[in-house]
Amino acid sequence: MSNKAVINTDQAPAAIGPYSQAIKAGNTIYLSGQIPLDPATMVLVSDDVEAQARQVFTNLRAVCEEAAGTLQDVVKLNLYLVELDNFAVVNKVMEEFFEKPYPARAAIGVKALPKGAQFEAEGIMVIGD
Repeated sequence: MSNKAVINTDQAPAAIGPYSQAIKAGNTIYLSGQIPLDPATMVLVSDDVEAQARQVFTNLRAVCEEAAGTLQDVVKLNLYLVELDNFAVVNKVMEEFFEKPYPARAAIGVKALPKGAQFEAEGIMVIGD
């Protein structure tokens, strides 16, 4: 019997491919990448990177909450930016959503992201003991 469970919420964008918003295995939740889609319309919220970053972290927060956790339970984040010049903007927005101690993190420059997004984030969350 598997201890794997699918996490799904309509407060974050529906998967746009063959994946789950998150998978819970034991007390670890693997959060799929979120791009800045409005969950209601499935359209990018803006071309502005700051607005996109806010929506990405809002989407991640919704998935964390559906998994009975919070962003503070995230232990690892991977950030994907089409333009690494936007790194400082993403850092500023991240500080609005996360408190110290911040999760471990990587920031990776990529050529392109789905639907023309400028920013995507995925993570790993650990809840309970």
